[in-house]
Amino acid sequence: MSLAKRGLAELIGTFWLVLGGCGSAVLAAGIPELGLGYLGVSFAFGFTVVTMAYAIGHISGCHLNPAVSIGLVAGGRFKAAELPHYIVAQVIGAVLAATVIYLIASGKAGFEIGGFAANGYGEASPHGYSLQAALISEVVLTAVFLFIIMGATDARAPAGLAPLAIGLTLTLIHMISIPVTNTSVNPARSTSQAIFAGGIYMEQLWLFWLAPIVGGIIGALVYNCVSKKN
Repeated sequence: MSLAKRGLAELIGTFWLVLGGCGSAVLAAGIPELGLGYLGVSFAFGFTVVTMAYAIGHISGCHLNPAVSIGLVAGGRFKAAELPHYIVAQVIGAVLAATVIYLIASGKAGFEIGGFAANGYGEASPHGYSLQAALISEVVLTAVFLFIIMGATDARAPAGLAPLAIGLTLTLIHMISIPVTNTSVNPARSTSQAIFAGGIYMEQLWLFWLAPIVGGIIGALVYNCVSKKN
């Protein structure tokens, strides 16, 4: 499959991740009668990964996340030369999805953009968690995410079950960390929402690139260490 087609698949996949996950947070989580809340948003993110992994996993690998792509490079599962194409496609897909969310959300009378499901710490954290808490959360959870991705997609793992394992992992990650940072573990997702939320969310965006990338590299390297046969 050509790099252009794989990049397009990543764009579409990341579009769906942000539309499904952030869209549920912006459009539905705040409506009490729906009962969606943090739990529903957590499952929404997981469902997007499961569904898109089955749709494009055989085309692009369904990374949907710069931290995942970089982690897979560190783990020897992806070519470094192809990394820029994937990251650009992922960010474009995420921004397009955020644009669609904004166009829908702004169609309601009295719409105020607020945090727009953006990620933050301190006063921008959903429950006031510090920079330190956010950093630890994002590094550790992204490391675990990559560890599980590496394991679930290992040739020795049960065939066909990787999308479920990875999607459920992302669901659990959101259950843990939505109160802390609104859950990033994905720089593309963070960038798309911060662009629209602006202000403090753009100022804090650096953390949601740095921490997931560091965590992704750690997780991939630890998996390779643990999985060696000798």
